[in-house]
Amino acid sequence: MAPQDRHDAIPADPTGTAVLLVAGSSGRVEVERAELLAAHGARVRAIRWFGGEGQRPAPHEVPIELFAEQLDLLRDEAGRVVIFGTSFGAEAALTTASLVPVSGVIAVAPSSVVWAGAADGTWSSHWTHDARPLPAVGFDPDWTPDSDPPSYRSLYASSMRRFPEDAAAARIRVEDVAGDVLLIAGGDDQVWPAVDFTRSIERDRADAGLRTTVVTHPDAGHRLLLPGEEPAAGGVRMARGGTPEADAALGTAAWPEVLRLLEIP
Repeated sequence: MAPQDRHDAIPADPTGTAVLLVAGSSGRVEVERAELLAAHGARVRAIRWFGGEGQRPAPHEVPIELFAEQLDLLRDEAGRVVIFGTSFGAEAALTTASLVPVSGVIAVAPSSVVWAGAADGTWSSHWTHDARPLPAVGFDPDWTPDSDPPSYRSLYASSMRRFPEDAAAARIRVEDVAGDVLLIAGGDDQVWPAVDFTRSIERDRADAGLRTTVVTHPDAGHRLLLPGEEPAAGGVRMARGGTPEADAALGTAAWPEVLRLLEIP
């Protein structure tokens, strides 16, 4: 991976946990969050996973092997490896962890299914594995936004209802995630129904006898603010919901669980 497409945050006092940090559709490298976690002892690599050198230009048929390779590199440096993703990055994190071993997953504003993405007018899965697109849910072609900036929450909900067979095939096999799982979601998320997705993931894991930690806040939106973080700017123009205060309250509630999963005292 090209140097400009990653940021390595090295702790002064390592705890033995390494984190692969994966952003969402913004395509950004999460430098601030990487440094925050490193300040508490985690070895962190934040990556760009599309739009970078030699990468797919959009979230469209991105190889899961991209994340697996980075996890393998981190495994050489730490006893525990965790993947921490937000939004599309949470979808990537859970999908990756269902296919390759990790010590844990932190998924912020997660999805319970794999979604389709478009590039050059062609729709296909967000992800491939072994060079094959994973089953994915496409968008409801009859949906239209009813707000400006657009809220896509109802698009994702209506697509799940319209294509139930695709949704069943595209379900992320979270019961195959052997490590600890922490899900964080805001009830006012206007990008997609993250709390509904979170509860679905929790149920699927419970049916397999697996425990999942869930942290939600009814007024928080799509973007989590951990203690010490500033609100993010930029990204795709859309409604995200929440307020800086509610997003920070969700982050404050989630922070002890983040530290616990990362085994940071």
